[in-house]
Amino acid sequence: MVCKAVLNDGYDFGILVCDTGIGMSIAANKIKGIRAALCHDSFYAYRARLHNDANIMALGTRHSLDELREIVRSFLSTEFEGGRHNLRLEKIRKLEES
Repeated sequence: MVCKAVLNDGYDFGILVCDTGIGMSIAANKIKGIRAALCHDSFYAYRARLHNDANIMALGTRHSLDELREIVRSFLSTEFEGGRHNLRLEKIRKLEES
């Protein structure tokens, strides 16, 4: 439902939360147009957005509330850098077509 909302309902980002986040990120990445990243900390969240233009963040629940806030804050406040990273996104789009 979260991925479909991002793709169809005008949301820029979605956040998936479960015990580890692993299965959710795998499943989300099966949906064309979704770039889900499993983020263990704020650096991973930052880089997911900066270099990969991730539109879905998957989180595990084995963090403190303060850690989760910081991870989410990092993900939502980081803009995609573009430039050379656009080549990666184009490769991902081509994979989705195959």
